[in-house]
Amino acid sequence: MIAIITEMLSYTFLVRALIVGLLVSLCASLLGASLVLKRYSMIGDGLSHVGFGALAISLATGTAPLTLSIPIVGVSAVFLLRISESSKIKGDAAIALISTSSLALGAIIIALTTGMNMDVCNFMFGSILAMSVADVRLSVALSSVVIVLYIVFYNKIFAVTFDETFSRAVGTKAGVYNMLLAILTAITIVLGMRMMGALLISALIIFPSLASMRICKRFKSVIICSAIVALSAFCVGIVLSYWYSLPTGASVVVVNLIIFIAFSCINLIRGGLRKS
Repeated sequence: MIAIITEMLSYTFLVRALIVGLLVSLCASLLGASLVLKRYSMIGDGLSHVGFGALAISLATGTAPLTLSIPIVGVSAVFLLRISESSKIKGDAAIALISTSSLALGAIIIALTTGMNMDVCNFMFGSILAMSVADVRLSVALSSVVIVLYIVFYNKIFAVTFDETFSRAVGTKAGVYNMLLAILTAITIVLGMRMMGALLISALIIFPSLASMRICKRFKSVIICSAIVALSAFCVGIVLSYWYSLPTGASVVVVNLIIFIAFSCINLIRGGLRKS
């Protein structure tokens, strides 16, 4: 195993993928608990489809994918939050509306310009070869911003996650922190989409948090456990991907699924022991 890891680290593109993957996994795990508890767990899936549409536009126009995708997905996240809170289109319906529309528009743009080639497949399911040096630098910078902002505003995010009504009553600007959460999620989705793919990136947000909630009860312990699960799952997933020539994104998701099932079994066993 050590020999395989050493061999992996001798490839520059794998080192780039590892750096970005670990940072994105950490960001996703921090945001995941709040999104799941606020019933916005599918926002990642919706925004990833918006990101696919943005990537289609970047392919058609020849612009840098990350540079174009981040503002588009960020604006979509705010818009999604607004229409979900203040209109008759709520939660899952708003996400479905935006995600399917973006996916359809992206497919049409690609069909009319570059055609359904291997680049499109990479965007849908991810590719570790997609990370350039410029992408890595931008990803490291933006991931650091996400982590720092989350730590700085942790208490406020915690408050609006568990009792938004009370937070508003005591003067907390819940709308601002909901918007911050949406924008940080949008950045994380775009950064991870090149590697995980538009169809799989939401798993990085959902699985670690859901798994951690099986065995942890306090919010802070869920966050810490989610981070450990996300980082471990990515490391194991990328090793399995290299070892067995599997898609990286799919390997990471399967490892997360196995951890979720294991934690669920532990929770059932603990529950049975308490009853007995």
